Amino acid sequence: MNTNNIYLVGLMGSGKTTVGKLLSKHLRKQFYDADHEIVKRTGVTIPMIFEVEGEAGFRKREEQVIADLTQLNDIILATGGGAVLSSNTRILLKQRGTVIYLRGTVDELFQRTRHDRNRPLLQTEDPKVRLRELHAQRDPLYREVADIIIDTGRQNVNILVQQLVQYLNAKSVSSSKD
Repeated sequence: MNTNNIYLVGLMGSGKTTVGKLLSKHLRKQFYDADHEIVKRTGVTIPMIFEVEGEAGFRKREEQVIADLTQLNDIILATGGGAVLSSNTRILLKQRGTVIYLRGTVDELFQRTRHDRNRPLLQTEDPKVRLRELHAQRDPLYREVADIIIDTGRQNVNILVQQLVQYLNAKSVSSSKD
């Protein structure tokens, strides 16, 4: 198991990419974003993949990208919001690193995502209702894989990252004593 890897999970808009980039600077680790890797490998946007292959096709690609990336060492990976839907992915995340669940309320997530057209699952008549459904479905899965749960709330992202760095440092000190 590679305990040096850190995986960020949470619903869209929870700040996985933003927090991941900052955390990677603080911890001097390589940062990857699963969605960006999928776009890089396919050469097309995520909405286009959803349009052509449907959500099932996208999830298959996502599972493969995460399987590949979790084999790397000393990385921080921002997963896609639905990555935890795959039991294989949940197992890999749990076995190959520390999983941080960036938790936000439906209202907070809606505020952050309401103008974003690159989120195929929110292109519905009532995106807030859809977010509520996704939260109900995925929250138990995020909790299942998480080693750390942190509320993103309205706090400053730099403060949130500092809290995570302190927690991770404390965790690595305690695990080295075991």
